[in-house]
Amino acid sequence: MLVALIAHDKPGALPIRQENRPAHVEYLKSSAAVQQAGPLLNDAGEMCGSLIILDVADMDEAKAWVQGDPYGAAGLFASVDLIPWNRVIG
Repeated sequence: MLVALIAHDKPGALPIRQENRPAHVEYLKSSAAVQQAGPLLNDAGEMCGSLIILDVADMDEAKAWVQGDPYGAAGLFASVDLIPWNRVIG
């Protein structure tokens, strides 16, 4: 199943994001579940969240993936939504 992970950073958390970005990117690259990924941007073009498309067996696997993400461990996110997603194009 495809799951869209949409996460919004806590206000003022850009330094936390930047500090943990190398470990987060390595986690993304090492995971077979990740189909697409990239940061959300604010009006100033600064990273302020994440959009990740996961291909997982079930929602429990998606939740486990989130638990392993270095951004989550660093307390970056104000919110994380996991939403089943249906790919139509691409």
